[in-house]
Order: sequence, then structure tokens, then C-alpha cells
Amino acid sequence: MPRKRMTKGMLQVYTGNGKGKTTAALGLAVRAIGHGYKVFMLQFMKGSKDYGELQAAEKYLPNLIIVQSGLETFVCKENPSRTDIELARQGLETAKKVIREEHYDMVILDEINVALDFNLIDLTEVVDMIKNKPNHVELVLTGRYVPAKIVELADLVTEVSLVKHPYYKGVSARKGIEY
Repeated sequence: MPRKRMTKGMLQVYTGNGKGKTTAALGLAVRAIGHGYKVFMLQFMKGSKDYGELQAAEKYLPNLIIVQSGLETFVCKENPSRTDIELARQGLETAKKVIREEHYDMVILDEINVALDFNLIDLTEVVDMIKNKPNHVELVLTGRYVPAKIVELADLVTEVSLVKHPYYKGVSARKGIEY
């Protein structure tokens, strides 16, 4: 028996300077999984295995596959390493392949907007990928600095704004909350 598929997948974007873009996408993933859908998340510019979502997916969510395409270190926007660029480009190729294969109902491209802003990947390729996605695939893009062309193509754009954050009082990222 064929499994249930979405009838109309849309393009959602979560952007802005506030905290919670990846968290919102993960919430969508959990909701989709609850309805029997399969979800693939590719994390651009992230390479640490210490993220809580990786551990939770591995232990409890077999219908959520998370792949990282980055180093454990931060990317220098003004001077990204060759490895940073290569991993981002490999990530984009993986995303295109996963979308083309139509195995997943939802594909989340976490921090893709930042990878675009840092010129690690090409906007034209991303736009082509969006325009050619299968009709039933829900595509979710996260990260600050979303390009205007992607906003134009999106069905939903949510901007998360920063009002207050403990980081500005010297509080470091907390396990289980920020990662």
C-alpha cells in the first residue's frame, strides 16, 4: 500500500535576527512525522554532533533524517575556507538529490539563507531547485539574510525578531536550549 503524501507542498521560510528559526523548522518536522510523513533536514554550516536534534532524531524519530554539511567551527564570511565552500556545495547537491528522489515529504534546509549570504552556494541553483521541486514536497528554508528572490517565491515567510537575548548579558549557548 502506498504511503500518504502531501497533496500540495509549499515553500516556507524562517528568517530574521531572533532565536528560533531552526527550532520552528524542527517543530514542523515533528508535526509532519506525527501525521506519517518522512522528513529530511540538511544543516548547512553545521558540523558538531552535539546538537540535541541529532541525538533526538537518532534515538526517537526514525522518520527524521538529519545530515550536516559543515565544519564544527564558525565560517568567516569575509574569508571562508575551501572546505567551508566545498561542504556547502556538497550539501546543496545532496539537497537537490533528496528533493528529486521524492522519498521525503518535507525537506528542511537549515541555515541555507546564511550559506547564500556568505556566497558559499549559488542563488541561481537554489532558485532552480525551488522551482523544480515536486508538487508534494514541503520545502522549509531557515537562516538570516533571506534573498529577496526567495521571499518572492515563498508561500510563507516568517521573520523572527530579536527583542532580548541572554547572550548579551554574557550567557553562553546552553545545551538543550540553543543546541
